[in-house]
Amino acid sequence: MVLAPSLDDIERLAQEAWSELPQSFRALAGDVLIRVEELADDEILADLGIEDPFELTGLYSGVDLTQRSIMDSARQPAIVFLYRRAILDEWIDRGDVSLRDLVAHVLVHEVGHHFGLSDEHMDALLEQSD
Repeated sequence: MVLAPSLDDIERLAQEAWSELPQSFRALAGDVLIRVEELADDEILADLGIEDPFELTGLYSGVDLTQRSIMDSARQPAIVFLYRRAILDEWIDRGDVSLRDLVAHVLVHEVGHHFGLSDEHMDALLEQSD
């Protein structure tokens, strides 16, 4: 019997993907926390206008770097959430990408929001690199 990858497995893949990014990129990103959860909760889904929790593989929570100021008081840490079940669902549906690559893609996409990039901007950057 084959078991689905666990939260710890996805966490390990995310940490590996993070560590393989260029040091200069990681330094610019600062102290971004990575948290893996089963699925986004109902409050997050409602805030985003998403009905199906399997449509959300990741989420950036925090003030992006373009909005920060040295005058800001203590702020919540920047967190990238990865949603295990939604990632696994996409991985199975696609069938053309490794789980490792998919986790890395979602992680980098969400860190892109940390840098203030929109989904449209990241999609355009990804198209240029293909």
